[in-house]
Amino acid sequence: TVLATNAQNDVAIPTNNDDNDNKNIEHWPPASNRHATVRDLHNEYSKIFLHGNRNAASHRWATFLLDRSSQMTSSDRLAMFFSGFCAVSGSPVRPSDYNRYRLTLPNVGGGMSTGYMHYCCWPCVCDTQDYIRIDTKNVTLSANGVDDDGVVHRQRQFRFAVIGNPCDDPSQLNVPFVQPFDRRVTSIADSAREVRCTDDGALEGATLSDGGYIIVGMFFDSEDAIARGIDGVASGATDGPLGDPTPGRMSTAIRAN
Repeated sequence: TVLATNAQNDVAIPTNNDDNDNKNIEHWPPASNRHATVRDLHNEYSKIFLHGNRNAASHRWATFLLDRSSQMTSSDRLAMFFSGFCAVSGSPVRPSDYNRYRLTLPNVGGGMSTGYMHYCCWPCVCDTQDYIRIDTKNVTLSANGVDDDGVVHRQRQFRFAVIGNPCDDPSQLNVPFVQPFDRRVTSIADSAREVRCTDDGALEGATLSDGGYIIVGMFFDSEDAIARGIDGVASGATDGPLGDPTPGRMSTAIRAN
């Protein structure tokens, strides 16, 4: 099940998920454990998803991590955890070159950006192209952390994959549709039970980007866009379809300073 609303047309309603709330979050040991992996995030599944499943609820993975960002001892560690789930389906992911795709997507404020995302399956790439946009958010990290460059980055701006607010029209969550996998009739409210609207029209458990959109994942930096790109777009990224779009053929994504 995929939840996606057009971030160009919808405006999300702010919630109280800001950096000032992090001090009230209990300590999460993997945030400062140098041996931590995405499995540590996956182990929190039952605490993150309380209503049945993770379908279309990647915003809850994102909020769990952003609520604990001030415990993260490096921006690399935060990025590592964000690579552990699919931004479209909400599925847990074990990141690898094979499930990492390079995309060039529209920015909320205009223009395009080239970067990487990890997916559970290739159809999620299509949903990303149709519905996801890129926005920024300033994130506060641990004062005790040091990145690979040897510099403490207490506050850092990241790029995130965002969608519009499905709770602008909550009635759509109950509209029946035919599930393409088994041809049964269902609805988002029935199949994606973590997608819930608050009384004031906000998406429950969502964290908003700087532009007020719902964060569903991180947009990982592209080395070629950093080194040779113009305005964040890799050279040739918008020239047309790739001749061989096989996943896992691109260079490793890195963090930009």
